[in-house]
Amino acid sequence: MNKLTIAILVSMLFGILTGQGYRLFAADQAADFASNITILTDIFLRLIKMIIAPLVFTTLVVGIAKMGDTRTVGRIGAKTLGWFMLASLISLTLGLVMVTLMQPGVGLSLSLPNDSATSGIAAGAITLKDFVTHAIPKSVIEAMATNEILQIVVFSLFFGLAAAALGDVAKPVVTLMASGAEIMLKVTGYVMNFAPFAVFGAISAMVAKEGLGILVTYGTFMAQFYLALACLWLLLIGMGSVFLRGRVLTLLAMIREPILLAFSTASSEAAYPKTLDRLEKFGCDKRIASFVLPMGYSFNLDGSMMYCTFAVMFIAQAYGIELSTAQQITMLLLLMVTSKGMAGVPRASLVVIAATLNQFHIPEAGILLLLGIDHFLDMGRSATNVLGNAIAASVVAKTENGLSDPASEASAKLAKASSSS
Repeated sequence: MNKLTIAILVSMLFGILTGQGYRLFAADQAADFASNITILTDIFLRLIKMIIAPLVFTTLVVGIAKMGDTRTVGRIGAKTLGWFMLASLISLTLGLVMVTLMQPGVGLSLSLPNDSATSGIAAGAITLKDFVTHAIPKSVIEAMATNEILQIVVFSLFFGLAAAALGDVAKPVVTLMASGAEIMLKVTGYVMNFAPFAVFGAISAMVAKEGLGILVTYGTFMAQFYLALACLWLLLIGMGSVFLRGRVLTLLAMIREPILLAFSTASSEAAYPKTLDRLEKFGCDKRIASFVLPMGYSFNLDGSMMYCTFAVMFIAQAYGIELSTAQQITMLLLLMVTSKGMAGVPRASLVVIAATLNQFHIPEAGILLLLGIDHFLDMGRSATNVLGNAIAASVVAKTENGLSDPASEASAKLAKASSSS
């Protein structure tokens, strides 16, 4: 393990001890402490958001421009979306199967909220029309200012294709973009040094506010959800191994730091710059990784999608509401569309779940059962999103002959140098 990974693990431990210490010895100050210490996490997440837009734009434009032609971009795009749709279907279906088998909501001994209660989560359904129109930016400046990754991807796609079509005329701009991307990756290194402080702030605030007791209260549900996530990990790793063979284990070792970062901060976005860096070190063609990864943040949130079916069925079970097989299939198809609009929406999974509950006449207030532990669940979802996107980028790179083996190349160079001497 490198120094940053060790620092994050130590910060998580100190965060748990500090938060629980406040609950035990200064309970009257725990709420204020939780409110104030989150400034560390807020600073880190704001720093991450500060670099994501320029990083996505510069790396994606350079990647597309260097691919050379629309045919190559179209082929890689088709492979990417095909993988995302398959992974989405598997994630949603697995969530449905696991929650049906384990039935965490059946016989729940918690007092359910009244039908008239509200969750405080806006349940506006995300329609296909809304998603498509939202994907097209009115202004690229506005898209970058609000960190709308999908809109930045759309503009970058047009910009990169135009640069590729112009050839030599656009070379100075592409070179400038490449330099900008390198600068942003260097800035990323500086920002990542603040990660352990952010992790300490997030964990200590959560424990001080909620207490470790909430883990006992909801322990069974959380254990079952994490078991479902573990099954999804095995499936995603298995899918990746079909293409990557034994190197999928190397990939897991390479991305453990961004996975841990996403888990501890409960933010997939926080791990984006580090994931991109690790994919390049793993041997992914920089052009392909820069193309697939930002698209994954809009179309391939595997952990979040599995949670949607798991949570909807859990709430239905808690209320004693049975959904027919036809309704469950309809729910899967509905979530295949609505889940694609989750990126960039605060508490996005809960918004999509609220909309789905309304569609099937399940009391929306059932979300209140999950609000207290949503942060703990989001940690697992975020880590899974990072894993799914890293595997997707590696697989697409492999199918395009864009996946090298840095270790083998280093050995080959060493052997060549030895033979020549």
